[in-house]
Amino acid sequence: MTTGTARTIEFDHPGGPAVLQWRTRPLTDPGAGEVLIEQDAIGVNFIDIQHRSGRYPLAAYPSSLGIEASGHVLAIGEGVQDFSVGDRVAYIHLPIGAYTTHRVLPAGRVVPVPKGIPLDWAGVTLNRALTAQYLVNDSFPVSAQHVVLVHAAAGGVGQILAQWASHKGARVIGTVGSADKRELALAAGCHEVLINTSADWVSSCRELTGGAGVHAVYDGIGGAMFEQSLLALRPNGVLASYGTPAGPIPPFDIFRLNQLGSLHVTSPSIFTFNKTTAALRERSADVFAQALADVLRTDAPRLYAFDQAREAHSDLAARRTTGSIGLSAR
Repeated sequence: MTTGTARTIEFDHPGGPAVLQWRTRPLTDPGAGEVLIEQDAIGVNFIDIQHRSGRYPLAAYPSSLGIEASGHVLAIGEGVQDFSVGDRVAYIHLPIGAYTTHRVLPAGRVVPVPKGIPLDWAGVTLNRALTAQYLVNDSFPVSAQHVVLVHAAAGGVGQILAQWASHKGARVIGTVGSADKRELALAAGCHEVLINTSADWVSSCRELTGGAGVHAVYDGIGGAMFEQSLLALRPNGVLASYGTPAGPIPPFDIFRLNQLGSLHVTSPSIFTFNKTTAALRERSADVFAQALADVLRTDAPRLYAFDQAREAHSDLAARRTTGSIGLSAR
């Protein structure tokens, strides 16, 4: 029987970072088909802010936060054959609840972390890397014949997207919110970088493509950026909207897609593309292989202390961060 306690971060009602509270819960044994993970690193993502703020309402409170983490298997339940105590693992999983030092999960939602991949990287970057994986391979399959636009190219997903698309041979135009992030986007594989707070970034993008526009836009910003992104596309182009930290997309007349050149819009979810255990492990293995091959080259994630979750949320919301950030559960 497992004994001891877990520290967890919870909140009793929606609100700002100040609603986050630190509590202690008793450890529970894993049931049949489950594993107990002693966590090392916990990813902090924009979706956590949207859950905390109430933009994505939750069914009940108190609630924890978080969809991803990494650590070591501390105990296994009956029937688990894929893992042993001590194995290095990571996961993305709903319902939320990763903001804790220990977590029990279905073994089928956990992936092994290969030797050579730091646990901190796996716990804080897997969600972002898996997002890039389906975006460049499924939402719009990138090839050497394409020119693509990556918004927030200095961010956690943006850097990985730019690297992966560039590796596949595409010409990558990145956008960033300020000039000080331009070098990060270039280092991540962007061939050109535009400032998306500039009023003329769309016309600049079209100039870079000889007036034709790009084949695809990967938009993880949302809000007013949605309409602007459509204007950057060439006929039959694809807009993949995978995040809306800038706010919800305004009401939209679908006939606009016809008028702008028979455009396509998709709003993909990481949980759709990783719904089964087989898909999750296959796509995660691809991510880890690309990282080991130096296709994906990211700085070590910035880890805040477990009791600095409020600060991490504030920094992420204010766009004071670059790359991936997370909490240390150690």
